[in-house]
Amino acid sequence: MFSSDVPPISLGSWPTPVEPLARCAKALGLGPEDLWIKRDDVTGLGGGGNKIRKLQYTCAQALAVGATTFITTGAPQSNHARLTASAAARLGLRCVLVLGGAEPESAQGNLVLDALAGAEIVWAGGDRASAVDAAVQAVADSGGVPFVIPFGGTSAVAAQGYVDCAREIEQQLPGVERVVVALGSGGTMAGLVAHLGVDRVVGVDVGAVADPVSTLAGLLDEMPGPTVRAADLQILRNQVGQGYSTLTEASAGAIRCLARTEGIFLDPTYTGRAFAGLIQLVKDKAITAGSKTVFLHTGGLPGLFGHPELSTLR
Repeated sequence: MFSSDVPPISLGSWPTPVEPLARCAKALGLGPEDLWIKRDDVTGLGGGGNKIRKLQYTCAQALAVGATTFITTGAPQSNHARLTASAAARLGLRCVLVLGGAEPESAQGNLVLDALAGAEIVWAGGDRASAVDAAVQAVADSGGVPFVIPFGGTSAVAAQGYVDCAREIEQQLPGVERVVVALGSGGTMAGLVAHLGVDRVVGVDVGAVADPVSTLAGLLDEMPGPTVRAADLQILRNQVGQGYSTLTEASAGAIRCLARTEGIFLDPTYTGRAFAGLIQLVKDKAITAGSKTVFLHTGGLPGLFGHPELSTLR
């Protein structure tokens, strides 16, 4: 169950802005005050992104136990890995990133930033769990204190970072009726739902976990607050396409839409899919003129520059 007596540390710049998307709203057939964006892509540390709010809680726990090295895992273009490496650099700690798959011929996107932040990268193929165990043992054998941060930085404690974000949104935009967000490892949406309730939060599955409904419901079960039924969660499952690492036609269209109406850039994996889901909700009349909807921009732009289908986004 949820338990943390350790207050979060500050790793970013708060509150992040909430801005109107008037031109984009018009293009989608909405009114100028119907669509807003919460800019968690400009949180400050390491190029910005939603993982910083979570890391403020997990890094505080790590420091409380005297950790010398962060160890975490993710996909090759993991935004969480980049920001964990950045947090370690800010705090003067070592960082080991256990990434799935094989080392590419050349580093691009987040991998470049991981290295710049001084992280050690371990390529684990398909067995990241064993590679994490080996990294933990290696740190301990050298006299260090390892601290494992879970996949995506997600835990019930870390999700409190998005309870904080939900409070910001309510203060910045009273009367908000809906928040649309990418659903990956689940912590971001869990925090939003814990404070705003299931009726006001829609998650767009990006294909990061096999069962996002159970993953999210499990996190919420461990968090303080009213019980949330899995059946009541609002999760769109129609934007995954051929898989997590692929670029869907809808995501590409959403990226172009926001870039060409507002000059705001999204990534193909998370925010592109999430905004594609928002566009679909408008088409399906689930989002209509006269209501306030916030799109949560969770960052991830560096991943765009490491995507194999980057050249098609023109």
